[in-house]
Amino acid sequence: MNGKELWEKGIAALAGAWIGNRLGLLFPVICLLMLLMAADYVSGMLAAKKEALEHPGSKKYGWSSKKGILGIFKKIGYLFTVFVAVCVDYFLYKFAQELGLKYESQTYFALLVAIWFVINEAISVLENAGRMGVELPQFLKKTLRELKKDLDDDKKGKE
Repeated sequence: MNGKELWEKGIAALAGAWIGNRLGLLFPVICLLMLLMAADYVSGMLAAKKEALEHPGSKKYGWSSKKGILGIFKKIGYLFTVFVAVCVDYFLYKFAQELGLKYESQTYFALLVAIWFVINEAISVLENAGRMGVELPQFLKKTLRELKKDLDDDKKGKE
């Protein structure tokens, strides 16, 4: 992911977290995250099946129980990360109270993390829809192409 896209996602997540904190939206954002995680998982399986039909005999395409279980682990990891962010929020809130400081925010970090994951999951669902043959708007195609390139570059760097 290049610096510009990282900043854009970061600003969107920060703005969402600030607004969400003011409105007390942690629970609805976590529900949205879980809904998007399910949509991403199902759309990914459907996209893989479509690609397998288009490329019969190729092991590169199609459903894979290994990829599926790794995807589930990743999504559970998202939820654990949000849980840790909730714990950090609670710790900061209680610590500020003990010191006699006024700390209004109770869920800032949790919202920030959850909204970051919501953005990631939404992008992934759109990418899966594109793999299934949905014609995406040009600006979405460009963004997804750049994100995919950045992810591929990251994977090559880790190998």
